[in-house]
Amino acid sequence: MSKQDVSISRSGGCCTPISVAALDEATASEGAAVFKALSDPIRLRLMSIIASAGAEVCVCDITPHFTVSGPTISHHLRVLREAGLVDCERRGTWVYYWPLPDRQQWISTLLSVPEPASA
Repeated sequence: MSKQDVSISRSGGCCTPISVAALDEATASEGAAVFKALSDPIRLRLMSIIASAGAEVCVCDITPHFTVSGPTISHHLRVLREAGLVDCERRGTWVYYWPLPDRQQWISTLLSVPEPASA
């Protein structure tokens, strides 16, 4: 991710799918920031590990899945957090992460394709 400051407005509300209507400028900016956060293979894997865990997951259980250093993992987790995709809580030495379902639903709705009308 570039060093540019990306402002994410976590509107929280649902959006109209891109297959139904064109995005307004604010929604397009918000979506671009989220997709930019997910565009890195390490971050996409991190998101997958966290989202599929079924509950919160300790960073100590995430790090062994990667060959990069701990500080690199922390950087990528921070990018996911700033994009509103995950949240975390420090407990003693370790940090626990969980996905934010509202943001996952927002992405799903944005990319959804309506069912074709039956004949």
